[in-house]
Amino acid sequence: MATKRILIIDDEETIQTVVQFGIKMAAGWEVFTASSGLEGIQAAQIEKPDVILLDVMMPEMDGIATFKELQSHSETEEIPVILLTAKAQTAEKRQFNDLGVSGVITKPFNSLDLPEQITRILHW
Repeated sequence: MATKRILIIDDEETIQTVVQFGIKMAAGWEVFTASSGLEGIQAAQIEKPDVILLDVMMPEMDGIATFKELQSHSETEEIPVILLTAKAQTAEKRQFNDLGVSGVITKPFNSLDLPEQITRILHW
């Protein structure tokens, strides 16, 4: 598995830490974090990650608004986005997939399994 660069956008520091730790430990990938939609958009433009893991429920700019903003910039529109969400209802998942995200990972999750889930979703 080649080294990948992952951006996590989540307002909860504990989630950032757990995801970052799990991905680094299980796959050795490089992980960046951002605590808000605006911070994440700026980080994506600068870092050009291979994938963005994006929390749906965030204050001010939620994950959906952040995703739409990422799609409106030429520097970030091609970066795959996987939503992290506790909203697991079928209708909600369908709504997320209709937005054009690459995939949805439902909380709670095992952070050590994330690299495998990401690899499967993106066909790496």
